[in-house]
Amino acid sequence: MPSNSVRTQTPPFTNELPAPIFFRSATVPAHASYPRHRHPWGEFVYSFSGVMEVKIAGHHYLAPPHYGIWLPPDVEHVGLNRHEACHCSLYVERDLCSTLPAAACAVTVRPLMRSILDHLRQYPPGLSTTDEEARLMRVLVDQLAAAERAGSYLPTSDDPVLGPILRAMEEHPGDNRPLSELVSLAGSTERTVMRRCQRELGMSFAEWRQRLRVVKAMSLLEEGMTVQAIAAYFGYGSASAFIAMFRRVVGLTPAEYRKSGRGEAVFGRGGCCDKGT
Repeated sequence: MPSNSVRTQTPPFTNELPAPIFFRSATVPAHASYPRHRHPWGEFVYSFSGVMEVKIAGHHYLAPPHYGIWLPPDVEHVGLNRHEACHCSLYVERDLCSTLPAAACAVTVRPLMRSILDHLRQYPPGLSTTDEEARLMRVLVDQLAAAERAGSYLPTSDDPVLGPILRAMEEHPGDNRPLSELVSLAGSTERTVMRRCQRELGMSFAEWRQRLRVVKAMSLLEEGMTVQAIAAYFGYGSASAFIAMFRRVVGLTPAEYRKSGRGEAVFGRGGCCDKGT
């Protein structure tokens, strides 16, 4: 099978959950995809390594480290990842979702939530959960209800003007051409594209491209690529320039990020916004 072939994954439950709150973790290969589906319970998705993406109609949610994605009951969605990832899902039956967000969103994962998720990954509950496991997962739901809500750290858009430019950047993140040249991909003007960026993404094109590189750099760091090679891949003139950008955005140098395992990093200091189409 070619390395870039899509590997279809099967959602574990279709009709009912084995418990009112249930935790499941899985390691999935690169280019894996959960096909379009919906279920009558809520789902919180978090990635321990790699970056998980969820597509919902015209919205594309991407949660890098320290963000998770909340999906309310009955929301049709597609899950995917471009690189190998270890992720988990916390399934919450409908009656327990009243305090959770009514719309899909990314939420900030604070240290306590991360610790509980890590514990559950190491000691996964069985289909028949114990009272202790049920209490722990209830605490996790309470923490989820209190978590800071966002849109998506790296929003995207299917806008006919903006979409071709964003897709080109995702395929070639080291492309350093200015926006004034990239607009030819959309047959539009720089002013029009700048307005679409603010309307569709909630940020400038320059900020979006920087976030794209940070998210992709995280996956490359996890794969063991050197900082120098990553800097060259993204078109930086020196490793120090890339390190300075990464530290400004993430709060850690690439080496510190790789060493920390993301445990206490503060990611994305600033607003997150997802704009649908």
